[in-house]
Amino acid sequence: MKKLIFILCLSFSFVSLKAQETYTVNGETLELKTEVEGNLDLLWNIIDGQYRYFVRTEDGSIKELVNTKNPDTKKYQKEYRHTLNALTQDYGLSAGKVNLTLASLKDYINMYNSTSDLSYNYEPRNKIQARLGVFGGLTNQPFVNNPNNTSVPFFGAEFEVYSNTRLTRHAGYVNLRTALEADDFEYSATQLGLGYRFRAINKETFSVYGNVTLVTYTFHNETLSYEDPLNPGTYISEENSDSELEVPFIFGLGSDIKVTKNGYVTLAYNNLFALFIDNQGNFPIDFAIGFKLNL
Repeated sequence: MKKLIFILCLSFSFVSLKAQETYTVNGETLELKTEVEGNLDLLWNIIDGQYRYFVRTEDGSIKELVNTKNPDTKKYQKEYRHTLNALTQDYGLSAGKVNLTLASLKDYINMYNSTSDLSYNYEPRNKIQARLGVFGGLTNQPFVNNPNNTSVPFFGAEFEVYSNTRLTRHAGYVNLRTALEADDFEYSATQLGLGYRFRAINKETFSVYGNVTLVTYTFHNETLSYEDPLNPGTYISEENSDSELEVPFIFGLGSDIKVTKNGYVTLAYNNLFALFIDNQGNFPIDFAIGFKLNL
């Protein structure tokens, strides 16, 4: 057992030594890890509890990326952006939005390396993007008792998150929708839904997808009328309000059509069927049109 522990410790020590090398930068001897290798290398380590970042050029020179605070204005001067701009300006890149973090620096230097060397390959970091949309349409509330199969207007908003680099077909969403009542269908509801979306067709100009609303919280108001048992021929009306949390797994379809640089017209056919709540006997009608905007 002791031999096994010794071998493991020796292996981890070897990996650690291989992962970093010793450099001399401005007279300071430093142990640095190599994060990116290419026409421009990214070196870094945590030294005395502080993250420090360096870039190494093709001729082997090493420059530290610093962000010192101006003693007079107390504002950070972001010198690292000037250093990066000086090294990458020949290819039209700008470090104006780069942060002094490992992930941000890695993205920028990878982008420079791939621009300056067409044979350089790397996997871009997964970036989360968001869209905000509004919509409106008609529904016959297929999961609610609706004897006259009355369709009523509804409207709402949706917040969608997705990745623009990996898993581009997948998205999550939260939407809020309110359906109004009608004279012969005195039922109104506001529903908050959490769901998942898969884009079966995912083109730059349009997409077609399936939705599944996993969790819903619904607040509804209903007017019930019934015959007075003491006075036949007369009816009593009662208002009933309630709320419920469900895990219905409601399925639907949709499409986004790009109409501006950051905007999409959306078409949706929701509430087709659900796994864990029943259709109340009417063919589902739940059509919407809306507009989404990239944030």
